[in-house]
Amino acid sequence: MRHLSTITFLTTASLLLAACTKKNEEQCAEKNEVAMIGVQSNAAEVTVMRLEPRMFTHEVVSNGKIAAGAYADLRFNTSGAPIEKIMVKNGQKVRKGDVLAVLDRFQLTNNATNARNNLERARLDLADVLIGQGYDPAMQETVPEEVMALSRLRSGVAQAEINLAEAEKALNEATMRAPFDGVVANMFQKACNYPDGAQPFCRILSTSGMEVDFTVLESELPLIHIGDAVKVSPYASDGTFNGTVSAVNPIVESDGMVKVTATVGSGTGLFDGMNVQVSVKREVEQALVVPKSAVVLRSGGRQVVFTHEDGKALWNYVTTSLENMNEYVVTDGLVAGSEVITDGNLNLAHEAPVKIISD
Repeated sequence: MRHLSTITFLTTASLLLAACTKKNEEQCAEKNEVAMIGVQSNAAEVTVMRLEPRMFTHEVVSNGKIAAGAYADLRFNTSGAPIEKIMVKNGQKVRKGDVLAVLDRFQLTNNATNARNNLERARLDLADVLIGQGYDPAMQETVPEEVMALSRLRSGVAQAEINLAEAEKALNEATMRAPFDGVVANMFQKACNYPDGAQPFCRILSTSGMEVDFTVLESELPLIHIGDAVKVSPYASDGTFNGTVSAVNPIVESDGMVKVTATVGSGTGLFDGMNVQVSVKREVEQALVVPKSAVVLRSGGRQVVFTHEDGKALWNYVTTSLENMNEYVVTDGLVAGSEVITDGNLNLAHEAPVKIISD
């Protein structure tokens, strides 16, 4: 009877102990769940991206100046006559051969007429010289070359022909014409005045195309190639013009800059001497690319990118190379397939708890 009582007591105690242990486990689970909720409530909210090799567009941005692809400064070669009429004005488009201005041709026409008359008299004198030597003036091709040359000098025909050519040339140049299709610029002279020999009458800027001169750093030179696409954006307007790199000057200046020239298609809104921003783009294949927002600076100015793993932010020192306006190429510190934290990373620490949210 006493033995039975002992067994009953032990059984009851075991049941009570099991109930107590089960109750403790439930309490522990509740405490862990509360702790996890607390951790999640303190986790930083971040956005992530899967890092995979892809095409990267490298961009070099520089300041430049527009220049006409071709231009001509025009002058009147004679200053002995006033300007009779000006047919164009600054900014006016002209075609090759269009008349720009005309000098007063009265005196120039008389000079050409006198030179022509002098040549006729000299030819009569040449005929007399040839007859005196026994040759027929109507058959000058039969006269020996040495005799004809001497006869032309004695009669004055040679000099008269030179004078006539000069007079006719001066008369023709009294009419100024456009040498090619273009736009009139720098024309400040007025009709009824003599041309100012100290400066060109005007400049014709070619409309066949424009050029932009800009500089790049010596370290960026390997990234610039003839034929690379460029975008030109004038500071004075919102327009954008496309072009291609046409020349690279093979000299590094004392400040470490290299001059580059790009050809830009003609278009309304570009003027010679205009200040512009130039963007040169070049594609690089199979690069690990992260947005600039993913890169933060830490101690010593070193670049850090945080990656996500098991609800935590992991600190990674990285090395970057190329960049454009929005992205970096990472050359060391990350591997393909990592989840890179792109936002919410400014105040993160290593192994800090994070919560992923959608963009």
